[in-house]
Amino acid sequence: MYSVKLGDELIRPSKVLCIGRNYLEHIHELDNAIPDEMVVFNKPSTSITSALNSYHHERLHYEAEICFLIKDGKYQAVGLGLDLTKRALQGQLKGKGLPWERAKAFDGSAVFSRFIPVAGLEMDSLEIELFINCVRVQKGDVSQMIYSPRVILNELKSYTTLCDGDVVMTGTPKGVGEVHSGDVFLARLKSRESTLIEIEWVAQ
Repeated sequence: MYSVKLGDELIRPSKVLCIGRNYLEHIHELDNAIPDEMVVFNKPSTSITSALNSYHHERLHYEAEICFLIKDGKYQAVGLGLDLTKRALQGQLKGKGLPWERAKAFDGSAVFSRFIPVAGLEMDSLEIELFINCVRVQKGDVSQMIYSPRVILNELKSYTTLCDGDVVMTGTPKGVGEVHSGDVFLARLKSRESTLIEIEWVAQ
């Protein structure tokens, strides 16, 4: 429980570190301001799941992301994740100038695929695609990020200890939306034309 998979090994992260507003077009679609510095928030280990839910006290929104697994202060592995968000609650909290962890850090809000080693992969070639019911809704790659994976890692290490097994979520491209029960999500992590990971989730 509250674990991710690397090969046959179950790894239990101590935390999930999330980067917000890291794709310019996603910033525009939510009518957010472009941040002066990196936006970071954490999810607890209890947020981790492999099941996709459409509801947690309110309707949930999906955000597909390229994710990394940490070991010895470096990226050990890469995978796919869904950052689930209570968009209505987030809007209310933001409108009051309050922190919005309650809209991001609830149980089951971090859905992950398996992870694969980064050794031998070209970091700059990584790309994510998300299809819902056979329609592509999100597509983004490392070149579109405001902060690259390397810059993200260095910034996180500047202020917090990265424990072995921690997960870094690098932000989402445009195309976020509401999860509906019964929706079939198909996510792919690619490097150029090669598919590295493909995973399907059916929303509950």
